[in-house]
Order: sequence, then C-alpha cells, then structure tokens
Amino acid sequence: MSIGLIGTKLGMTREFMTSGQSVPVTVIKVEKGRVLDVISKDKRGYNAIKVGFFKIKNSKLKKQMKGYFTKKNTEPKKILKEFRIENIDQFKEGNELGLEIFKDKKFLDVRSKTIGKGFAGVMKRWNFGGLRASHGVSVSHRSHGSTGQRQDPGKVFKGKKMAGHMGDKSRTMLNLEIIKSDIENNLLFVKGSIPGAKNSTVFLRESVKNISRKTIKEKHEAKVKATEAKKGKK
Repeated sequence: MSIGLIGTKLGMTREFMTSGQSVPVTVIKVEKGRVLDVISKDKRGYNAIKVGFFKIKNSKLKKQMKGYFTKKNTEPKKILKEFRIENIDQFKEGNELGLEIFKDKKFLDVRSKTIGKGFAGVMKRWNFGGLRASHGVSVSHRSHGSTGQRQDPGKVFKGKKMAGHMGDKSRTMLNLEIIKSDIENNLLFVKGSIPGAKNSTVFLRESVKNISRKTIKEKHEAKVKATEAKKGKK
C-alpha cells in the first residue's frame, strides 16, 4: 500500500488547457497529514506509518485519545490512518505530508461517500419500470411487484432489490486524471466528478492499477508532433 492523503471537496469548475480544450474538474482542498507513529516489522509484523489529519478540539476527544496525543506531544487530530509501506527509514514522528507525494503522479483513486437520498422506492433506487399505468392496477403503479416464491423456499432471498435507504455509501472512482495541482494553496484539480456533496471528506491514493492511457496534455503534444511531421514530409 502506498501513502494517501485526505481532503475536502470544494466543488466543480472547468479548466482551460493550452490546446483550448475545456475540461470539467473537481477541486479538492488537501489536508496536510502529520506522522504520529512509525510502526516497525519487529513491533507488529509489518512496516507502516500512522498519519493524523484535520484539527479537532481537545474537549471533543475521549480520555484515551487525550492521553495518546499527550504522549505523542502533538496537537489532536480528527482522522487517523495507517499506511503500510516497505521503507520506514525516511519517516519520523512529527513529519508533515502534503501534495508533494503526488508530484510525479498522473492518475489517482478517489474514495468518498455518496450523497444520501433517504428512503427511496424501487423505480428511483433500482430503475424498475413499475406496474401497468392502465386498467387493473390500483394505487400501486410505482411498486416492485412480487418479491417471494411459493411454499418452497417460502422466503425473500437476501439481496433482493427492494425499496430502502439510498445513497450515503462509500464509493471509489478509479484512475482519475490530475489536471493541475496548486501546492501553495493545497488544491488539487481532478478531471470529472467525484461522489459526495460539497465539503465532504475525500480519500486520495495512488492508482492501484497500471494505466497505459495518455493524459489530455500528452494527447495534445502527440497531435502537435504528428501535424509537424506531416508538414515536414510535404
């Protein structure tokens, strides 16, 4: 596992590339993380670092966590994440991690919670067609219809698509392209939309898949080179 960061979704805008192309982007305010603990293989069987994100008032902490942060001699943090890494020699307690860890990365995986929709029917939640809107159907046009079977098995199977709570679930968007990063203001511009409402917490990590596709910038540069090569042949 590689080291990740946590940020806040600020909203969406668009970025104009040098090619003139307009790209929709999501702006993420990335929080700087502080290394609270360096875990060695001798101690726990694996190498890892524990990183804290977001400040929190001391009054909102439980007694055990107050003691933990006092022992570490650092300000309280709201979210603690553990990242398994191979080499822990380059990290020390108190080190800060920011956008610089994604300096040479082109693609990221983004995980966040979807917007909660509350209790939803099957037509909204699962895209059911509903019952007939003409003769023979009485006050159940948007219902799901039959749910069970006969005497055998005589039950509704687990996982059956029915009405219920919609949204408010963790979802991961893979291989999102980094359009721009502003290290001074800790802002990250990622292509496209990501799950969640404004000001929701977003988890960022290096892409777990090997990506061979080109970025928008690389595609434009390749196009320019191809055009110049054609002109040179003429």
